Amino acid sequence: MTLNLDSIKARVIGAFAVALMLHGIGTALIPGYSAPFAIRAMLVIASLLAVASIGQTLVVILGGIDLSIPFVMGFANVVAAQLYGQGWHFGLVCVVVFGLAALIGAFNGALSRGLNLHPLIVTLGVGMIVQGLVLIWTKGFPSGSAPKAVSQFVSIGGSFGPLPVPALIPALLILTILIVLVLERTPYGRRLYALGSNPGAAPYALINPLRIWTVTFAASSVFAAMAGVLLLGFTGSAYGDVGQPYLFQTIAAVVVGGTALVGGRGSFIGTIAGVWVLTEINTLLIGLNFSPASVQAAFGAIILLLVSLYGRERHFRTTV
Repeated sequence: MTLNLDSIKARVIGAFAVALMLHGIGTALIPGYSAPFAIRAMLVIASLLAVASIGQTLVVILGGIDLSIPFVMGFANVVAAQLYGQGWHFGLVCVVVFGLAALIGAFNGALSRGLNLHPLIVTLGVGMIVQGLVLIWTKGFPSGSAPKAVSQFVSIGGSFGPLPVPALIPALLILTILIVLVLERTPYGRRLYALGSNPGAAPYALINPLRIWTVTFAASSVFAAMAGVLLLGFTGSAYGDVGQPYLFQTIAAVVVGGTALVGGRGSFIGTIAGVWVLTEINTLLIGLNFSPASVQAAFGAIILLLVSLYGRERHFRTTV
């Protein structure tokens, strides 16, 4: 047990160290890499990925995987823009979008656990259905935008009081603290780790697997929808495929941060470290004039490398 915890902490620390090293390389090779505006841009981009990765972290700790995240992000992005463009109050728009996202995620979790289907297949299928319905509704031409307040919330050039960063950054800090407290200090967090560590024994500890899976996947979809709405403010217009780059990046961020693909081990602090690493890699490669295709290939290579290293770990129940 102690060995496993030490191993996880070592991976998190290692991920932060790698991020620092990459930032140092970028500063040395690329003029303006550490300029204030560049730092703010990286913080905003990393924060958007971090929000999208919250749900993936929870699901992977549970022992599953959520491939519907990019589709739910696109769904939220388009639906929020369309409804706001039709004159809806944005508060009501968020209630509707997040509520529908929660239903999508709950369906993913209930179907996966209830019928004992692999979540990879379920979430991919459900995600494609959601994307198709959005395309039918918009006829392939989404319209609308986000209110000015949302755009300012994520604006690279924005500030929050005396802080020279947009409100998104301190909001993510608060959200991170809340997620850590939920995972470490609440019955839900303890049950999540217990179920991920030993699914067979969890019912004997009075844990309802179906309920935990349903709630966790619902939360994953809500955070994906939140990222989709924030991206609407960031880009300024609706785009159904806005979440596609996040499919690989959320998985990579979780794994780079030390969360075990076999379930039962990991933390959101580790995911934050993984997000930082991926943001540094992306910024560094772009700064070195690598093409978008080369950047995508680099992310794919990172995922393969990490899965080969971490994906063959013994399950936690075999180590205690």
